[in-house]
Amino acid sequence: LGIGGVRLLRALGLNPQVFHMNEGHSAFLGLERVRELVAEGYAFPVALELARAGALFTTHTPVPAGHDAFPLDLVERYLGGFWEKMGTDREGFLALGLEEKPWGKVFSMSNLALRTSAQAGGVSRLHGEVSREMFHHLWPELLREEVPIGHITNGVHTWTFLHPRLRRHYAEVFGPDWLRHPEDPATWRVEGLGEEFWRIHRDLRAELVREVRSRLYEQRRRNGESPSRLRQAERVLDPEALTIGFARRFATYKRAVLLFKDPERLLRILQGPYPVQFVFAGKAHPKDEPGKAYLQELVAKIKEFGLEDRMVVLEDYDMYLARVLVHGSDVWLNTPRRPMEASGTSGMKAALNGVLNLSVLDGWWAEAYNGKNGFAIGDERVYENEEAQDVADAQALYDVLEGEVLPLFYAKGPEGYSSGWLSMVHESLRTVGPRFSAARMVREYLALYQKGQEWAGKARGEQEVLRAFHQALPAFYGLALRVEVPGDLTLNGEPLRARAYLEGEVPKVLRPFLEVQLVVCRA
Repeated sequence: LGIGGVRLLRALGLNPQVFHMNEGHSAFLGLERVRELVAEGYAFPVALELARAGALFTTHTPVPAGHDAFPLDLVERYLGGFWEKMGTDREGFLALGLEEKPWGKVFSMSNLALRTSAQAGGVSRLHGEVSREMFHHLWPELLREEVPIGHITNGVHTWTFLHPRLRRHYAEVFGPDWLRHPEDPATWRVEGLGEEFWRIHRDLRAELVREVRSRLYEQRRRNGESPSRLRQAERVLDPEALTIGFARRFATYKRAVLLFKDPERLLRILQGPYPVQFVFAGKAHPKDEPGKAYLQELVAKIKEFGLEDRMVVLEDYDMYLARVLVHGSDVWLNTPRRPMEASGTSGMKAALNGVLNLSVLDGWWAEAYNGKNGFAIGDERVYENEEAQDVADAQALYDVLEGEVLPLFYAKGPEGYSSGWLSMVHESLRTVGPRFSAARMVREYLALYQKGQEWAGKARGEQEVLRAFHQALPAFYGLALRVEVPGDLTLNGEPLRARAYLEGEVPKVLRPFLEVQLVVCRA
């Protein structure tokens, strides 16, 4: 949206009471909403509170470097004079986005969004925790756990990412109206999924192998490779082997080459009694040179170790290929460096199609994994040394592949599939299907919008209180707090009594909002 977006809505006769901002330039809409309210006659502090009441901000990036920030002179060049229309001065305007960096002051778009929103959140439970830590400096008077940033975990649209054959099969098993309420756990009656489900899954794996061969052939032909290399492309992969998919943006923190951390260990797994193969696909951002180098390193390592029949890297990643992979893989591999994955959604899409997740406990998988619905790489530990973390996670990945994934998949009974594997697929569908659906996500956001609408209406009705509140705050901040605790020792389990005094008169308008809390810390 931004400033122009708000003005466009007004020109169209649309007057929403609640605005939802994501990271980046949409945060400028908060400035426009304050300007509108000042034009209606409100003073800047009251206008800011009214605008905040009807605003929600979702952050998506768990590292400070990923948040836009601009030099102050650049902001002044393009927005100079706008603060006058907002009823404030240069300092009051810049304070909304101000961020202290080692090299000087900048204007942070995420700070602006947080300071002009009454509600804020990350996109997974773990990302909410990371965000509270990352933005703690904006609320230094609060404990980290009290920083007003929550979370709503991402979800995916069930119908869109489910293969048509599985849609029909689920309708037969769950009932014809099952897609009306995918967020309802009662919908997912997975016990009825058996031989027919596995037959469909095998067909989808074979379809994936055909697509990989076709794309690899065209890829090599386009690159001018030899006839023998073209013929070899038509024979890669085995439609009956355990197939592990890895498809996402190639960024260094996603660690696509983690598999090659210990090449000898990897080769032992690939040469072992259980056939396993990998399909990699994705793109690096055009300006992400380390990401592009990572992709090249992956291709080089596959060639170096002679694994081109068992490991394929596909170019020209697109939505169609993404769907073929989440439909036809047996396992979905995810190896981010914890806690740098805000949420991730590809694993949710894969799970809907009966694909099991094999992932670091990061993003959405940190709250989805229950020990029975997929596989975890390592634990929830975060290492200060990245190399140590890579080594530990690689060893954990090899251990899980050798000790859990491969033996379980190939423990096939007379029906042609592993009953233990299918039980894990059932648990994955039962837990991931409802909890990580877009329907659940939208309902949770709707509740926040309704709260914002309520707050915005209430704030409008109490504008005089808001004005008096802001006028009284400077006097309140000048008061000294004195705490008296009788004695110097309190035994464990005994009541602790303390008295808190504000040395001065609390303005009357602030008294209803005054709270006292005791924080007990172990020295």
